[in-house]
This record gives sequence, C-alpha cells and structure tokens, in this order.
Amino acid sequence: MSDRVVTRFAPSPTGYLHVGGARTALFNWLWARRNGGVFMLRIEDTDLKRNTPTAMRQVMDDLRWLGINWDEGPEVGGPNGPYLQSQRRDIYDKYVRQLLDGGKAYYCFESTDELEAMREEAEAQKKGFVYQRPAQLPTEQDAERARVEGKPVAVRFAMPQDKQLVVEDLVRGRVTFAAAEIGDFIIQKSDGFPTYNFACVVDDYLMGITHVIRGQEHLMNTPGQQALWRAMFGDAPLPKYVHMSVTVSESGGKLSKREQPEKVRKVILPQATKTFVETISANSAVNLPGLTLPALTVPQVMEFIEGKSVPDMPYIKQIAKGLNVALPEINLVDFRDSGYLPETMVNFLALLGWNPGDGREVMSVGELIESFDLSRLTKSNSLFDRRKLLAFNTEHIRMLPKDKLLWHLRGYLKVIDSPVMRADDDMLLRIIALCEGARTLADIERKSRFLFLADDEIEYDENAVNKVLLKDGGAEILRIERERLAAMDEFDVKNVEAALHSLAEERQIGLGKVAQPLRVALCGSTISISIFDAVEILGKEKVLVRLDRTLKAFGGS
Repeated sequence: MSDRVVTRFAPSPTGYLHVGGARTALFNWLWARRNGGVFMLRIEDTDLKRNTPTAMRQVMDDLRWLGINWDEGPEVGGPNGPYLQSQRRDIYDKYVRQLLDGGKAYYCFESTDELEAMREEAEAQKKGFVYQRPAQLPTEQDAERARVEGKPVAVRFAMPQDKQLVVEDLVRGRVTFAAAEIGDFIIQKSDGFPTYNFACVVDDYLMGITHVIRGQEHLMNTPGQQALWRAMFGDAPLPKYVHMSVTVSESGGKLSKREQPEKVRKVILPQATKTFVETISANSAVNLPGLTLPALTVPQVMEFIEGKSVPDMPYIKQIAKGLNVALPEINLVDFRDSGYLPETMVNFLALLGWNPGDGREVMSVGELIESFDLSRLTKSNSLFDRRKLLAFNTEHIRMLPKDKLLWHLRGYLKVIDSPVMRADDDMLLRIIALCEGARTLADIERKSRFLFLADDEIEYDENAVNKVLLKDGGAEILRIERERLAAMDEFDVKNVEAALHSLAEERQIGLGKVAQPLRVALCGSTISISIFDAVEILGKEKVLVRLDRTLKAFGGS
C-alpha cells in the first residue's frame, strides 16, 4: 500500500445526501487534502430495488455545492474506474469465483421466506440468528440444479471460526469480536450482484484506499470485511479504520433520512380513503429541470402508506407541498434551500465529532484543512444544534467578502426561482447592505421580494393588517402619508425619512406607528428592508399605486 493517503466516499443512490453522509464525505475530503492525498467518489449502486433516479445526481450536486471536489470518480474519471459498482460486476465475479474455488465461500438456496422463518425460530428461542453452515458444501452441480428448479442461488462467505477478530480503530482503539457471532454472510445475491460488504472490500483493495472513515454504525461490518480481505488478499496491509461518533438531534434521537417520508406518511395515514389516495396519485407528477417523473400509481402510493416502500425524494416533496406539510431539514439540499451558505455547512459539519483543540469554532475551509487531524475525533455523540447552525450562518454571512456573498445569493435566488433574480448586481449589493445581520439568504430574499413583484401580486398578511392598519388609526396615518408622498418632488431616502419623522412628531407617536402602515401597504407584511430605502427603490408611481390599493381594501372611505 502506498504512503500516499487515499480516502473515499461511497454513497448508495437510494436517497438524497443526508447531513450524516455529508459529514462522512467532508472528513474523508479534509483528511485527503490535509495530507496532499487523493479523495475518491464511488457509487455503491448494486441495490437495484432501492436505487432512485435522482439520488446520484443530487449527491454530486450537493458535494459540489459544499466545495467537496473529488480527484477520481463519476464525471471526473481516473485510473481506478469504473466508479459505479454496477459497472464492475465482472471484477466481483472474478473474486467470488476465487473464493468458491478455494472453499472459502459456498452456494446457498434459501428463499426470503425460509430465511425469515429461521430468524423467527431463533427469536423464539431467544437466540441471535446465525446462519448454520451445511456440513457438506453445495457443489456446482447443486447450484445448477437449484437454478433449473427456480430456486434463488446466492453465495455466502465461509467466515473463519478459529479465532477472535480484532479491529484496530483509530478512534475506538482495539475492538474484539467473536467470529461465531458474525456467521456466514452473503457476498453475492441471487440476482448476481454483490452485497455491500463484499464489493466495498474488493474496491478498497483495488483502489488503494488507505483510510476508511465512516459512521459508527459500520463498525459491526468491519470484522467480516477484514476476514474477507484476508481471504482474498492475504497479508496485504488493511486500510486504517476510523468510525465516527453518532450525531443526534435535539430530542436525543439519531438524525434519520427517513424523517421526511415518515412525516408525510403519518399525515396521509388517518385520511387514506380510496378517493384521497387517488388524488395524491393524480397530483404526484414531478417536473424538474431536465427531468420529468411521471405520477405515482395508486398501488405505489399504497405501498408507501403501508410502509413497504419509499418513493424518490422529489415525490415526497411534491406530496408534502400538496398536503401543506413542512418537512424537517435533514438532507443537505434542504439546508441549501433554506438559505444556508456552503461555508457554514462545512464549518458546522466539521465540528460534529471533531474539534481543532484550541477552542476555535467559526473557521474557514482553509483553516479546517490546516487543522484537521484524525487524533482529534471524539468517541462521544455529537449534537446537531440547529440554533448553533443558525448562529454560524449569521457569522459567515457577515464574514464573507461581498462579491462571494453576492454569488451565493444569486445561486440561491435561482434555486428557489425568486423574482429578486431580476435585480442587477448593484441593486443586490444594496439589498445585502440593507440586510446587515441577516441570518440566512432566505432572510435577505424575504425582506426584498416585494420590490420585484407586480403591484397586484402583493399579498397582505392577515395578522399584519389587523395589527397595523385596522388598529390605532393605522389607515388614517396611511392616508396622510399618501398625501405627503404624492406632494414630494424629490423622492429619495433623505426626504422620505424627513417626512415620516415630521409626521411622527406632529402626531406625537413613535416612528414605528408611522413606518409600519407604510410597510404593510408596500410589501404586505411588517418585515422588509429599511422603509425609507424601499420607498426610494420602488419609486413614486409604484408607491402611490400600492397605497391606493391598500387604502381601497382596508382604509374605509
């Protein structure tokens, strides 16, 4: 094995990039960059039933958004390709044959129902299920006969039973496993595709992976993978294994990518009449740039409701939108769509189970690369603190050079298809300056959106109208403001501010009592950029049109 550090991120395209997966990718990337090594992206797509059509593309888009570039992998290439496991079957077949011929693997023919019955029997006896290796291993003739009879033919690894298995983990130290408790596991499924535990071992060896950095949940897979490595590659040096701590939510549970579909399913379940299911099915088609997904069939919707399957994430979002269900931010794309910066996400994710050792928290990508060391990884669970994430984002928005923030804002506006996209760079920079202290890019968009809507597109917030216009003479104040603004010759920030201050003094009320009715009339809510700048940017004609519209709706005679 080379002295050069080689790491990999190997997601399965069964769903969008979860924040836990993003952290795994980030740690592998940071360690490769820290050591001047190679970071690979490998797609483990051998589970054909669970792969989704948009997942692989979304994973790559999310990694690029974070700034995690791969040296080898899909769309980049490299000497170790192909990088999709579904395209490497001939390689896996070679090593399966090697194990079969050496008596280190054997055929098995149990159906799913038969295996389930074995598990239930073990459970009834209060024992853990371990597959019992037959005294006489099946022959090639037995396997061929089973195929002819229509039985499933899989291949199991004959797990060595003569000694304990030891995993040397860079975070957890020496971890010992009893081989008898692991048992013989499947390495090739009856459809001819390899299992995860087998394919990743073959690929890690052939691709020269030096460090396997992954979540703690994979620790139980490691002894079997090491045994496979020894059976196929003898004394070739094993990769160094690093199993990161678990990240938990504020409620104490593990962050799960299943939270979003489960929330939608729970909303549907109590009202899942035939008509309701048919309505969901009819409205579930998804149109994405460059990709159209047909509507789910009624049986597909029913399988989802019954918990038998989960549709692709665009379907989940489409159904949630139709049901007016707010989905929790779990996948990386959710945080992008909520207006978080990639610099924030990289910084925050890096501190989930790692720290630089000197008390620093808000750090640039360059500082993270310079400081990252596997010895600083922690064993204890890390908390996904959303309030801290928001504080980090506020600080990164403040720190970021204005040209870079402008670039991120343009990208965000495009993603959410905001009318603010119509602003030129000078206007966006002015808006950014007026939104000093913004916590997210969504805050900036929300405070300025009204500037780029047609007058009749302004929607009034009911609470704002009741609190500001229909109370304490708000409509009367607005009528006076309309008269004075109409009489102004120079419609700029200075004159508008002077006029509103003058009115507040005349009425002996606070400036807010004068500014808020005007704000609600212009943008429909009580939240916007500075009202003085808003009036100047909109211009006299638009301001008067919106005031007249508001007075007609809520101002009485």
